[in-house]
Amino acid sequence: MSSSSRTGLVLRAISKIPFLSSSIDIHTMEMVQQLYITLFCALFLLPSLVFGECSCDTGDEDQRDKDQALKYKLVAISSILVAGALGVCIPMLGKTIPALRPEKNIFFIIKAFAAGVILSTGFIHVLPDAFENLTSPCLAENPWGKFPFTGFVAMVSAIGTLMVDAFATSYYSKSHIHNAPHGTGALEEKVGEHDEEDHTNVHTHATHGHAHGPVAYLAQNSGSSELLRNRVISQVLELGIVVHSVIIGISLGASESPKTIRPLVAALTFHQFFEGMGLGGCISQANFKSRAIAIMVVFYSLTTPVGIAIGIGISNVYNENSSTALIVEGIFNAASAGILIYMALVDLLAADFMNSRMQSNFKLQIESNVSLLLGAGCMSLLAVWA
Repeated sequence: MSSSSRTGLVLRAISKIPFLSSSIDIHTMEMVQQLYITLFCALFLLPSLVFGECSCDTGDEDQRDKDQALKYKLVAISSILVAGALGVCIPMLGKTIPALRPEKNIFFIIKAFAAGVILSTGFIHVLPDAFENLTSPCLAENPWGKFPFTGFVAMVSAIGTLMVDAFATSYYSKSHIHNAPHGTGALEEKVGEHDEEDHTNVHTHATHGHAHGPVAYLAQNSGSSELLRNRVISQVLELGIVVHSVIIGISLGASESPKTIRPLVAALTFHQFFEGMGLGGCISQANFKSRAIAIMVVFYSLTTPVGIAIGIGISNVYNENSSTALIVEGIFNAASAGILIYMALVDLLAADFMNSRMQSNFKLQIESNVSLLLGAGCMSLLAVWA
């Protein structure tokens, strides 16, 4: 039977449908035929696509090459270790290179770039991964499909970071005032009242240019509070970065697909380098002792390589699409995202961009804004590969 005959039979069959039998022309029948074919495809093909997306298998069985993947993992461990250590150490060179000291303008620019990297890490890299994990079709509909746990965990972690920041600063300030020299607190309260009347407690040497009395104490106390805040910022920021670094390390180490690992090696190397710059800038302002600095640097540098090693060890039993793995990774990623976003916006960007020094220097504002956008843009671009 020819195609024209078959078409005629179909059209005649359609024309006999009761609601189409009255005054129907050939063009209308062809349109209806196409509509039925489209509906047929939609009803029978779309469900198969949905079932394919909901599969909880790893999906890389045909790409598995354990030996080749292990070579890439070893390369990843060495390159990420070096890049992380180099990135976190560069901002600390300010102690030996005058141009990179915290009081120089270039330090504001470098710190803005690092803050952009950390902000992009939270929004572009960590938070989408958390959404993908906690909204996976491999998880039960109740409760994971009925409540936005990703946003909730990120919000709670950001609020928790705020509380830790505030309580730690408040506790230190109270303990510092309690341990202050006798009578200093009373002088602090009366500084405003006697600032113009009593100059006996506050005098300045023309040759030395320093002050004594309550003003000197207030300046010292303000510097101590700022130092404590920088220490809290650096420690909390490292916590958020470390959580994310371990997760991505385990994910890379557990994969046995060279096609998946190959682009991740380069992307995660740059990722750890830029994140290290942000963390190193905070550590350098905290003025830790050499031992504490060494511990924080080593701890950051080793987290992702150790995560990769753990992933290699559990690769035979680890299933990234299991409900337990998805829930654990999703919750930790969401918490890490909340910490990183809060730290980048509040403790890094707001603190520097509202600083009186930057507010009075228009050129520095422009340079810092450009550096911020450049850092966020570079880190966002890495999301194409990682």
